[in-house]
Amino acid sequence: MIALQLKMSSGNLNYHFKTREDILEALYFEMVETFDARIEQLGEHEITLETIAQDMYKSLDRMIAYRFFWTDLYNLLRSNEKIKAHFEGVYSSRYKGYEFLFEYLHQKGIIRDFEFTSERQFLIEHMIGFSNTWLYNSFIYDIKVDDNYIRHQTTNLLMMLYPYFTDFGKKQYGELKLGDLM
Repeated sequence: MIALQLKMSSGNLNYHFKTREDILEALYFEMVETFDARIEQLGEHEITLETIAQDMYKSLDRMIAYRFFWTDLYNLLRSNEKIKAHFEGVYSSRYKGYEFLFEYLHQKGIIRDFEFTSERQFLIEHMIGFSNTWLYNSFIYDIKVDDNYIRHQTTNLLMMLYPYFTDFGKKQYGELKLGDLM
């Protein structure tokens, strides 16, 4: 089916990719290239609620092109050690990225300090978990995945921060025009 979609012979496809796993790995690492680059560049650009929303939208939108991975992610992680190892490493990087982001937003007076370490951990784990499963959930509940739905999920993800906003942060959030950002 892949060879037909690419308008090439199955022999030519097999020349480049000997196994199904080779194809999956190539597609997976192509997909995460953009995500990995964003994590590496965190802190190199000014961070605002607007840029956070834009980054969230771009990440969720990128997942659409590779939705076949997200619908079968758990099986892929169990069956492919290279993908699993990378995905576990990405979790650690994403966790550190959220820690950096929360510290930055706190220093800028946008979010309040966390009262408990576990509060910060819970929020990070919740945001990562939501990011990993929102698309999967859309298939379970047969939700039409389009630009409006991606905007809605971006807003949901950003709203996870709202209880931690200071008055200044709430004012900035109120001034966001989320529909115009993406």
